[in-house]
Amino acid sequence: MKEASQSTVFGKRREPHTVIIARGDEIRHFQVRPWVAALAGSAFAALAIGYLLATSYLVLRDDLIDATTARQARLQQAYEDRISALRSQVDRITSRQMLDQQLMEAKVGELLERQSQLTQRHGRIGPILDRVGETATALPSEIPLPSDKPDLRAFLTPAGASDAQHAGLAAKPFSLWSTRNSSAEAESSADRADRLFVAINQSLRSIEDEQLSRITAVTEDAYETADAIAGALQDAGLEVDVNAEAGIGGPLVAVDTPALFDTKVKELDEALDMLDRMKTEVRGLPIANPSPGHLVSSTFGVRRDPLLGTPAMHSGMDFRAPTGSDIHVTAAGTVVSAGWNGGYGRMVEVRHAGGFTTRYAHMSKILVREGQELAPGDIVGKVGSSGRSTGPHLHYEIHRDGKAVNPVRFLKVGKTVSQYL
Repeated sequence: MKEASQSTVFGKRREPHTVIIARGDEIRHFQVRPWVAALAGSAFAALAIGYLLATSYLVLRDDLIDATTARQARLQQAYEDRISALRSQVDRITSRQMLDQQLMEAKVGELLERQSQLTQRHGRIGPILDRVGETATALPSEIPLPSDKPDLRAFLTPAGASDAQHAGLAAKPFSLWSTRNSSAEAESSADRADRLFVAINQSLRSIEDEQLSRITAVTEDAYETADAIAGALQDAGLEVDVNAEAGIGGPLVAVDTPALFDTKVKELDEALDMLDRMKTEVRGLPIANPSPGHLVSSTFGVRRDPLLGTPAMHSGMDFRAPTGSDIHVTAAGTVVSAGWNGGYGRMVEVRHAGGFTTRYAHMSKILVREGQELAPGDIVGKVGSSGRSTGPHLHYEIHRDGKAVNPVRFLKVGKTVSQYL
């Protein structure tokens, strides 16, 4: 039977395990299938592993809890450090923005102060320009001034941000990206503001330098004009003292721009005073031509008398002009005589400043009266041939302190200095 129960197809069959339990005369046995043994072994192994895991958890639970707590603490500390770093960065950016704003306000205040100085200078130059007259073109008639104080928020607020957004920047939490972005924009705005201030400073500096250079040029021109007039008078033997101050000198000591401007303006004012005094003195001299456009027929000095033919002193000069031509007074003055005067015929005598008198003789008609005040160029009469004369002409004399002088010297001075008067 045992051999018949074996499989001939799959080979020898494995017999199940038999468990025999003997107790006295009683014997019991039962068979254990392999799969039952495997199931029992697996269950036992699972229970053993579960027990070990439970024991390990109970033993290691505190360590795990401590490690988790420590990890959470580290994460929280790192987060707090990150927040603190961001806050510090925000504070630095805010402080830098405030510092940039203060610096900008200081620079704007400096620019406004310089603008005020330029305006004051322009106000001081204005009256001087009126004195300079035609030379006023050498100075700037209008000084370009910087515009009003700019809004500093335009430099600190990112482009396109509204006022509400600008006000809310400080209230909203800053992320790392927004903080860096704001810093870059603030730096860019500050750079733009610095370039603007540099450009305005250079513009104001160029205006100041141009003011000083042009004031210096006008001053030199005034002194040169006065020297030219004085030189012409000196060449003609006419000394006119217009220097009210004694000679001065000393070492050169550099001064700052405001003091330099005041010094230059004072120097220009003194030069114009000197030129005005020179012009006033020259205008008081009889240097104009009494008969413009007509030739001189006889000069000052010894000549052959036209009637007797003998040498005689000619105390004036004659202008060949047709009867009825205008006779002009050669300087401002007062008529001291107007009428017939012997060989002079109809004659007008005018007293001028500085002890000078002029005479206009052989007139055909007198147009002024004694005591009349005359301005340079006024007509005193008409050319004629009255008195001791051989034909129509103007006899013109200049006397200084009662002594006749050569009128040619005065006419030369008049031609030279007429361009300066």
